[in-house]
Amino acid sequence: MIYRRPCITFILGLLLVTPVRAADAEKGFVPLFDGKTLQGWKQLGGKAKYSVEDGQIVGASVPNTPNSFLCTETTYGDFILELEYKVNSALNSGVQIRSEYDKEKNRVFGYQVEIDPSPRAWSGGIYDEGRRGWLFDLKDKPAARKAFKQNQWNQYRIECRGDSIKTWINGVAAADLKDSKTPRGFIGLQVHGVGKKTEPLEIRFRNLRIKELEPHPSK
Repeated sequence: MIYRRPCITFILGLLLVTPVRAADAEKGFVPLFDGKTLQGWKQLGGKAKYSVEDGQIVGASVPNTPNSFLCTETTYGDFILELEYKVNSALNSGVQIRSEYDKEKNRVFGYQVEIDPSPRAWSGGIYDEGRRGWLFDLKDKPAARKAFKQNQWNQYRIECRGDSIKTWINGVAAADLKDSKTPRGFIGLQVHGVGKKTEPLEIRFRNLRIKELEPHPSK
């Protein structure tokens, strides 16, 4: 009996500390979207339509226009980005990170976390938009490929720390890339070009938030 009190005290201590640690982990996140307007964002590239509906950013395709991007006016270097999206099964899309814009070519370029509802299922892979193509596909990531939920809300966590870029889809680890091409840039929400298709295809985004990190020692 004399040994139970220390044990109970230890367990109670853990119960008290755990919520505090969980709360600490949430500190530092700020919303990227106010849920009502597109303030702080600007459209680049194509002419897809972006609007706000029910606290969500809605991107709708437009025929005969190139890839469109709704981009943050602020640039980011090292950060953790979390968001949710629901995409039409016929619409390829993506989330730009550390990206840039060539005004003369009217072209967004940089890292893109793929949103791929096709049977290939590379959602969460990393593509270099407008430059080098695929940097980290999901050929060897069967668990990540299975994690995507068709016609449902999916959650991304994206971590950029120095030359490290990691992604998770619905809590499942996906890409793990080492690349130092671009250390800083804006975040963008893509609506892919659809050619001559006239029926609007939609992608919706919600719960966008970011936590900026201290610069990586290698910077």
